[in-house]
Amino acid sequence: MDSKEIGRIPPVCLITGASRGIGRAVAERFGKEGYELILISHREIKDLSGLPGRHCAGDAGDFNFMKSVFDEIDTLDVLINNAGVAYYGLLQDMEPEDWDRVIRTNLTALFNSCKLAIPKMLKKHAGKIINVSSVWGSAGASMECAYSASKGGVDTFTKALAKELAPSNIQVNAVAPGVIDTDMNAHLSPEEREMLISSIPAGRMGTPEEAAELIYTLSRAANYLTGQIVSLDGGWI
Repeated sequence: MDSKEIGRIPPVCLITGASRGIGRAVAERFGKEGYELILISHREIKDLSGLPGRHCAGDAGDFNFMKSVFDEIDTLDVLINNAGVAYYGLLQDMEPEDWDRVIRTNLTALFNSCKLAIPKMLKKHAGKIINVSSVWGSAGASMECAYSASKGGVDTFTKALAKELAPSNIQVNAVAPGVIDTDMNAHLSPEEREMLISSIPAGRMGTPEEAAELIYTLSRAANYLTGQIVSLDGGWI
């Protein structure tokens, strides 16, 4: 170990939706850089090797659960709001409980974690909040009304909170992925997958690792960068 590293307190990064896909790739990226990780997910993270920190299983949309997690945190440098679920189908076929689940996971969880993280960042007069949105937050997607609405909320939430926290030197930005090769697209048939890829100028889906790299880059970006929604879509939208 480098002598400069001895006694250094590692920065802390909290990630919601960390068990798979983009969230897991983000955890691995920040873990590689020496961050202490606090990983929130509904489902168990089977392999924690290489992920320094702890895993808290629960619903990010449940304020009391999230408060119990934050009550154990002394300091926080980076918050990544990645928890998300989709619903694919006609709005007329959607049940109220399906709507509530999408909004709770994609938007209410955002409120919970930001509300609880802000006081810890204010103490340091520094912090980075990065939200994972979607290109559908601005474009809207047929058969995905609830998901599009929730991600549109993420975009405007990001812009508004960035203005609110800029005087306190806390930056709030969002990444808006296009089609990323994760379980969220598992409902696509081979034909639908091929048709979708043919519409993307880059000629392929993005990878969770590419999304993680962009998120890490934003966490290291100049403090003057705030309130931005950065698309990662291979030129698609």
